[in-house]
Amino acid sequence: MDFVLQAALNGVLLGLVYGLVALGLSLIWGVTDIVNLAHAEYLMLGMYATYWLWALAHIDPLYAIPLVVPAFFLFGYVTYRVLIRRILSAPMVSQIFATFGLLFFLRYSAFAAFGPNVRGIWGSRLEGSVPLGGLVLSLPKGAAALAALCTFAGLWLFLNRTRTGKALQATAQDHRVAQTLGIDTEQMFALSWGIGIGAVGVAAVFLSPFYQTSPAIGDAFLLLAFSSVVLGGFGTVSGALVGGLCIGLVENVLGALIAPTFKLLFVFVVFIAVLLVRPAGLVGK
Repeated sequence: MDFVLQAALNGVLLGLVYGLVALGLSLIWGVTDIVNLAHAEYLMLGMYATYWLWALAHIDPLYAIPLVVPAFFLFGYVTYRVLIRRILSAPMVSQIFATFGLLFFLRYSAFAAFGPNVRGIWGSRLEGSVPLGGLVLSLPKGAAALAALCTFAGLWLFLNRTRTGKALQATAQDHRVAQTLGIDTEQMFALSWGIGIGAVGVAAVFLSPFYQTSPAIGDAFLLLAFSSVVLGGFGTVSGALVGGLCIGLVENVLGALIAPTFKLLFVFVVFIAVLLVRPAGLVGK
């Protein structure tokens, strides 16, 4: 029984991280109606940024947050201003090809700059584990899960307790009506990209101590991020959290009980089953 509880604990911790990665994707999708296929490449670049801060400047990942997250907020904001606003009214096929092209541009820029080698961080303040009853709590995974919860809570407060957050929600509901009410929808679109990529920066910093990075690392997270968004509910912040938790639990618990080799198979079987019953997702409308 202990190994099942341990798997469930690991599933919750990783599920929160999956939800954090999916958070930005869901926010961008909900506000701008654009599927960002390059989303996981920003995660890869965030992990590289954390790695190089550690390798060159000896900045522990725990202290990299004030540097990486604002930089990635700006990165997302500039991405919207330079590229995305030009395809906002384009057909969906054009939008998909644009973000797909962005994916390859970011990935192969990383290959050119950093090479294909896998890189990892060791000796971080977030290393180690602590006993928790009969279970073991991984400190880096626990810190990543806590960061995810804080990010979700901060975004919820921003969206529901500030004028800008409410304007962002109004833009997500109907940008034409929001525009007639005097809301600068262009600024809201850019802000959603900034926040979405900034959230990916948080995930990247806290993943780096226990997950090695390479230019192709995005492949491991893109499908899980999309699955979290769709499983939880299209374009909803809470949906990303619920979807990430479900995927983390299914992946770890069923993987431990049956076969670790097929853990992703279990995830997508449950994913398809839920969507057959509830196509809008678990918390979608």
